[in-house]
Amino acid sequence: MRTTPLQKGLNPAMFLVRNLFETKNLKQTPTRSGFGEGLVEAGKKDKNIVVLCCDLTESTRADMFKKVFPERFIQMGIAEQALASIGAGLSMAGKVPFISSYAAFSPGRNWEQIKTTIALQNSNVKIAGAHSGLSVGPDGATHQMLEDIILTRAMPNMTVEVPCDAIETRKTAVAGAKFVGPFYFRFARSATPVFTTEKTPFKLGRAEVYRFGNDVTLVAAGPLLYEALLAADALSKEHGIECRVINAHSIKPFDEKTLIAAAKETGAIVTIEEGQTHGGLAGIVCETLALTTPVPVERVGAQNQYGESGEPAQVLEAFGLTAPFIALAVVRVLDRKHGVAVSKIPAHMQAAEERRIMMRKQIFEEALSRAPRKWGGTKPDLQVRSNKKR
Repeated sequence: MRTTPLQKGLNPAMFLVRNLFETKNLKQTPTRSGFGEGLVEAGKKDKNIVVLCCDLTESTRADMFKKVFPERFIQMGIAEQALASIGAGLSMAGKVPFISSYAAFSPGRNWEQIKTTIALQNSNVKIAGAHSGLSVGPDGATHQMLEDIILTRAMPNMTVEVPCDAIETRKTAVAGAKFVGPFYFRFARSATPVFTTEKTPFKLGRAEVYRFGNDVTLVAAGPLLYEALLAADALSKEHGIECRVINAHSIKPFDEKTLIAAAKETGAIVTIEEGQTHGGLAGIVCETLALTTPVPVERVGAQNQYGESGEPAQVLEAFGLTAPFIALAVVRVLDRKHGVAVSKIPAHMQAAEERRIMMRKQIFEEALSRAPRKWGGTKPDLQVRSNKKR
């Protein structure tokens, strides 16, 4: 969708919630709940839909489907490699399987089976990656999946979607059920703002312009799209900077037309994602622009680093993924657009590193406050007593 220099502000055709910027009053729902609701909706329309899960039925919200269609649910146990292979076999028998687990395990653990039995064979399997990004918080780096977009978009035949809220996740599940072919989509654990509505346009393979603006374009995917909208609103009110905001939920196929139009009309891009910038959303954006419309690009996301333990909101700040950090990236990319010299280390990355150091210190001090002195803590030493009766 192209815009004119006179257009700015929210796009009314997107039908976003009316109280969009009243963050505290917005409904907060995990995107994984949208997955569960979408499974049930799709299952009612197509009796061939089956759901497989790896001992994470409640966590992934696959339990919603299990309660309505118990005969079409298969509990795989902790066996992600078998999950992918059996899902591929079911698709050959005419079923439409959704295979669900944490993204850290699927596609993280079973990437080779997904490649060989699903992508290579062009099997009609839907891969649902739960607890993606940093939202698992205290579970730490082993469960915080930041590489799944890269792993899946690298596979020929694979479609990749990253919905922004619970409503769009439900729409993605329903659309994925109708789509024929390998299909991956990710969703998160933590509750995040629900800011789209039933009327908000959604189509696989198409990006949507949520906000008009001609100074710079913010290209975001997943729940961080809301942070991009917050940053755009603040920049407009406080500095008169008008940001175009694009919901790039479709990673593959990617809507190159909308991106190229934005690059030509705004001349600067900032990508925002809850994953590795090397090869993720930032990767596809930079690849596309390098071949078509080279403009300055700044990347907000994990910068070649693993996740860390902490509360979800705390970790997002420590990785520089909230609105204030996005605003810093916008200032930098506009300086580059106008030929102004910029520092070697971007301000948004430096600020994130400072916040990360602070988070580590806070967590360490909190742990010490609960540990006795003989274990290196600050509490009085406690005598260890056995509960066994003497």
